[in-house]
Amino acid sequence: MPMKRGVVVALGAIGALSLAVGVGIAWLGGKNIASILPPQEQCEVTVDGQTVVLDLEQAESAAIIAGVAVRRGLPARAATIALATAYQESGLRNLAHGDRDSLGLFQQRPSQGWGTVAQVRDPHYAAGKFYDALVKIKNYQKLSVTVAADRVQRSAFPNAYADHEADARVLASALTGQSKSVFSCTVNTDSVPAETIGRNGLTPRADAVRKDLIRTFGTLPTGGYAAGGVRSGHMEGSAHYDGRAVDVFVRPISVPNTTKGWAMAQYLVARAKMLNIQTVIFSDKIWTAGGRSDSGWRDYTPPERSGDPAILRHLDHVHVDVLAQ
Repeated sequence: MPMKRGVVVALGAIGALSLAVGVGIAWLGGKNIASILPPQEQCEVTVDGQTVVLDLEQAESAAIIAGVAVRRGLPARAATIALATAYQESGLRNLAHGDRDSLGLFQQRPSQGWGTVAQVRDPHYAAGKFYDALVKIKNYQKLSVTVAADRVQRSAFPNAYADHEADARVLASALTGQSKSVFSCTVNTDSVPAETIGRNGLTPRADAVRKDLIRTFGTLPTGGYAAGGVRSGHMEGSAHYDGRAVDVFVRPISVPNTTKGWAMAQYLVARAKMLNIQTVIFSDKIWTAGGRSDSGWRDYTPPERSGDPAILRHLDHVHVDVLAQ
């Protein structure tokens, strides 16, 4: 039966209303809704014209893999091999499953002597075991990534590691500090409860950052906090006075120490969401979580006050502070 004119008009009105509502949502208050929503959380790094994009989980894992290499004094090539391997084996995710009893970032098998189930699912342990095996391979630095990775992993698909070599090289360059201020994450800040200063002068969140750095990079000279809190020595309003900030020293200023500083600074950005980090400053650059994080590393302007330029410009230390609440 043909549709009556009144019905057609009614349907047309509904369609027009739906369109109007859709337009109203898309242009709320004259603004595109995409411009008022929080930006997508992700991490990005560009080296020599090649860009790699990671989600936050992948970035957290990649940072540990590279950081363990830095701690052991291994070359960036070792980190490249490890990262390419983890890319292929797990997509840089700490998997709780795999082929047979394979687990974790590198899909290591407890039944093959890699460690217990809990150990191979610990990213620090898993990365360390991978490097233990890698450094035993003669001239591993001169081997192709595929060959070096397969001699550690004994994979059924050894050529697959080559698919991730280019991305792994970019990540290794940034996260070992060879490429500076290139690894950045867009991180939306969450509301967190206020904390009081603990016995060592740090809030629990700030102390968690200190412990995380030490676990990855080993013993580090740190400062900017003291039992009972600090009362002077920093600019007005500094997070140090609230026990929310840690300085990690890389003295004396030198090329190797600056490289290590950038490894730690970019590591902190990669793990900023998980650790509730607000700000990282190093070597004339600053990264801030929240609304400005999608701008990446920005030039840092030191405060206008007297003092050692190396300290004011953060040339000899990485500053990191955490969210207040």
